[in-house]
Amino acid sequence: MDFDTRINRLGTHSVKWDAMEPMFGVPAAEGISMWVADMDFRPPACVQRALEGMLAHGIYGYYGDDASYLDAIRWWMQTRHNWTVERDQIFTTHGLVHGTSMCVDAFTAVGDGVVLMTPVYHAFARVIKAAGRQVVECKLRDNAGHYEMDFDAWDAQMTGAEKLLILCSPHNPGGRVWTRAELQGVADFAKRHDLVLVSDEIHHDLVLGEVKHTAMALIEGIADRLVMMTATTKTFNIAGAHSGNVIIADPALRAKFAARMNAMGISPNSFGLFMATAAYSAEGAAWVDALTSYLSENARIFDAGIASIPGIRSMPLEATYLAWVDFSGTGMTQAEFIDRVQKVAKIAANHGVSFGAGGESFLRFNLATPRSLVIEAVARLQAAFADLQ
Repeated sequence: MDFDTRINRLGTHSVKWDAMEPMFGVPAAEGISMWVADMDFRPPACVQRALEGMLAHGIYGYYGDDASYLDAIRWWMQTRHNWTVERDQIFTTHGLVHGTSMCVDAFTAVGDGVVLMTPVYHAFARVIKAAGRQVVECKLRDNAGHYEMDFDAWDAQMTGAEKLLILCSPHNPGGRVWTRAELQGVADFAKRHDLVLVSDEIHHDLVLGEVKHTAMALIEGIADRLVMMTATTKTFNIAGAHSGNVIIADPALRAKFAARMNAMGISPNSFGLFMATAAYSAEGAAWVDALTSYLSENARIFDAGIASIPGIRSMPLEATYLAWVDFSGTGMTQAEFIDRVQKVAKIAANHGVSFGAGGESFLRFNLATPRSLVIEAVARLQAAFADLQ
């Protein structure tokens, strides 16, 4: 479980590192890439062994008899999240952006509204718009650096044209782990407005500190309109496998989703299934425990460094490895603080405006990298904004 060794990813077709210069103008030779949400760590050894077994066999045919794969998912959800899942409830998609697009396709029609609690993961809005649906932005309330839900304001926004609500739980980019009471509020909101609720829980294993994540499937009275989305890809840093799961308990919703999957001729990637089966194991669980401990210390170091710069604050990180940093207190324009980060500090970070309403004064920094790089990034940011200190 080595998280400290720097692994050179330049020239390896890594979008995170190889696209840093063309997209952000941050030179590859000097830059620190802290944007795309993948980690700079190798996955657990059990995943590597699974791939080595495939290579040793040397035949890469269609994947069959998925009982062990489905049971690995069921074991993980039961032991790690106290959530009972049945085999016939699980659909495998090509990652959860694909899973999101399939939900939009299956449960809405062109012109329908899809509700997002913004700022939120930017790919949601992208696939909604591409499908000819309308993005309905329900803005989260920023209460002194802590995101809260504002159901009264959101109720007033609804017109009846909305058919689907996508929840990000834990929240990306704010790092919130929603409480059971907040999740019950989301369920009640979905029922009041007759919305199918898609709960994207891709970060559910990456919870830091003492807070506890509650699967939306454990909230009472929502099963008949609930679609759950989970994946190994963020947890174990195997995003290139493009494997995710849409899990639906309700038979009617499940039939509707299955019809769209069948109509599009979708079948899973065998590499992703072998990797996921290996990862969802006791060895994988021990690796995740070590990972979250490491990420917690990275977040502590980063937050302490950011806090020393007047006018800049990072939201307390309860989950994920994505620091959400607010530059509004600097008095700078968006272009000004982005220039300092990219041109002076030479760090590539996601621009907050891409996450929707409420993200305009923020940047998102990926902390899932060796600690020495986090420390270096902090020092660069402190130097880039030294005139504020």
